[in-house]
Amino acid sequence: MSWQPEIDELNRRRQLAHAMGGPDKLKRQADAGRLDARARIAALADPGSFHELGELAGFGSYAPDGSLTAFQPANFLYGRATLDQRPVVLTADDFTVRGAAADAALHRKLTEAERLANEYRLPLIRMIEGTGGGGSVKTLASSGYTYIPELPGWEVMIDNLATVPVVALGLGPVAGLGAGRQVMAHFSVLVDGLSQMFVAGPPVVLAAGEKRSKEELGGAAIHAANGAIDLRVATEGDAFAALRRFLSYLPSSVYEIAARSNPADDPRRRAESLLSAIPRDGRKLYAIRPILDAIVDHGSLFEIGREWGTAIVTAFARLDGWPVAILASDPMALGGLWTAATARKVERFVDLADTFHLPVVHLVDNPGFMIGRKAEEEATIRWGSRALMAIYQATTPWCSVILRKAYGMAGSGHGPADRFRWRMAWPSGDWGSLPIAGGLEAAYRAELEAAEDPAATLAAIKAQLDAVRSPFRTAEHFGVESIIDPRDTRAELCRFATLAQRRLTPGKRPGGWRP
Repeated sequence: MSWQPEIDELNRRRQLAHAMGGPDKLKRQADAGRLDARARIAALADPGSFHELGELAGFGSYAPDGSLTAFQPANFLYGRATLDQRPVVLTADDFTVRGAAADAALHRKLTEAERLANEYRLPLIRMIEGTGGGGSVKTLASSGYTYIPELPGWEVMIDNLATVPVVALGLGPVAGLGAGRQVMAHFSVLVDGLSQMFVAGPPVVLAAGEKRSKEELGGAAIHAANGAIDLRVATEGDAFAALRRFLSYLPSSVYEIAARSNPADDPRRRAESLLSAIPRDGRKLYAIRPILDAIVDHGSLFEIGREWGTAIVTAFARLDGWPVAILASDPMALGGLWTAATARKVERFVDLADTFHLPVVHLVDNPGFMIGRKAEEEATIRWGSRALMAIYQATTPWCSVILRKAYGMAGSGHGPADRFRWRMAWPSGDWGSLPIAGGLEAAYRAELEAAEDPAATLAAIKAQLDAVRSPFRTAEHFGVESIIDPRDTRAELCRFATLAQRRLTPGKRPGGWRP
């Protein structure tokens, strides 16, 4: 006698699991413009590569004779797959089953997905939709008791942030623990109009006296501007594409070094536009992104966090095929002054680069920290000091290119000062403890008051000091290692990126990584 009856039962249960929440719920999902969990997995995984774990997990109902009469699959799917030929762990919340709430979940599945990524050093991709938390009030009523909250698998999520790339795609409403899982990631994405994120949704907020729609409460635009997510996109397809690009710059774990792509751009390429990219008038602004595009490998710049902390650009790119992390001042935003938000953005990105052993290239035009009452209310000096701490604690290779300003305490964050300084400046470099122009009249008040022609005296003093602040004077005293022709920047940075590989050492970063 064969085991065919059991194989038939296996296939039946598989069919029930793949039915998810049933035709009506699947239609509702599609009518809302959202893919279902299994469609998302199919869209991401290389064809035929997804191997589901816990496929039969769920909640069965049985007749007195023990036969299965009904089955509700668990609303969390996971398994191993390859993505662009790289092994990964894929997870997806199934919103068609109880809105992906915890009362239809088996928490061990979520924890085991995190453990698989952690122990086998595989990038982890979370496709999040729903709450994933403690269930509803009705859940408590049916269970007949309450409990002290805990977060299943949270300790593994924490360790994953120090071990493997973690990406969270919010592909629908995300609340409670779902929102926590969304931000506990190195790269977090929401879809405009489709995804919202909140600690508690509109019904709970209404009970607290605030009436808001889902978009008003936690739309993608809100969280892109406050830094809770790294990117907002127009469609689910855009989210999948962004995920692929992000992972392309990173190793599969901190125990590896990110791979070099096949170089397709001349490392000695010179862009004539760089010669006039910085205005001679230091009060005039300029666009930083065209400069970045001219320096890095063609088409390789991938910016994240564009909508918050806007005085700094954070991006990944390639230099002669080598992946690097880019920090670049943006004078079009507050002249490049560091606000509290900018400092937090710098800290987070530097820690990310250090965690995954990506060399940092910092293009500097930093006039200092933001000043004024609002800056004090935002504790700018505390967040700024934390950013400087991250820079000085970073161990990954670091190259600074000073384009224009580097002033004060914030200006000292152009790079770590306690190790070899791979540092260069353009002839437009302008630095010091504070801008000379800002304190000129106060410093020479007595001379100006005693002068027969104060205006002429002030002009003469200014001319004298302009000569003193020449970057060539600094270079004479080895206060800057080199001054370069801006058109040679790409070649210099490609040399840095190549030699930086000699300093990269796989392994965990002390202290881990915090979102």
